[in-house]
Amino acid sequence: ASSGGGALQIPRQLRPAVHSAPGWTLVKADVAQLEPRVLAAMSKDRAMANAARGADLYEGVVRSGAVATRDEAKYAVLGAMYGATTGESGRLVPRLRTVFPRAMALVDEAARVGEQGGVVSTLLGRGSPRPDEQWRATQSLASDPDAAGPVQQAARSRARDRGRFTRNFVVQGTAAEWALLWLAEIRHRLSALPTAPLAAEASGAVFRDRAHLAFFLHDEVVVHAPIEYADAAAEAVHAAAEAATLRLFPGFEIDIPLDLSIGVDAGK
Repeated sequence: ASSGGGALQIPRQLRPAVHSAPGWTLVKADVAQLEPRVLAAMSKDRAMANAARGADLYEGVVRSGAVATRDEAKYAVLGAMYGATTGESGRLVPRLRTVFPRAMALVDEAARVGEQGGVVSTLLGRGSPRPDEQWRATQSLASDPDAAGPVQQAARSRARDRGRFTRNFVVQGTAAEWALLWLAEIRHRLSALPTAPLAAEASGAVFRDRAHLAFFLHDEVVVHAPIEYADAAAEAVHAAAEAATLRLFPGFEIDIPLDLSIGVDAGK
């Protein structure tokens, strides 16, 4: 991971042990609520994009009038992307269809296609896996007019499960595409920064004397940079996010803000 690859997670208890080399520092950035912002942009839902203005999309959903509290907004938005049909999320999701019709239509259609055994795709065209043989066999058995109740129930349950998967796939997959663009833009910009004295604890020979990406996970990055170039590295990370957004969603205005900080350890 310290040579620019990914890692599953850095446990909170271990983060203080992750630190920069002497004379170097860490530039840390993560995106606030990436997936719903991506959903707003890929569906071109301007009402949802308006709710996404600023650092807290959930507060924007409250301002839209869809729900009354931030907690309700979070339950509703996550429920919309993950296909929640019960509990608090299930109760709140229908309200979003009135306020954010284009965004909800996109994920609802993805769920419908998945339930029918179809394939959905991300914004850049990556297709979801096709259902396996067992799934198709279950649906085939249930289509028989004489199929027993438990068989039909199992088929409906598996269809709903697949619909929840495809509903989420289009959003999560497109968010991953945004992150890949972000990473590429970060590396491109960091490569243009000046070199510095070798780090005592270098992350491989290639990165011994210049700012480099040290860690990424989902929507979080950590850049290892010489202290004198920390601000320039932070600006590179910020500019890279803006470039990724413009490349993936040209002509559509959407806020994808960063929580960005500079320090000698990975923090919390």
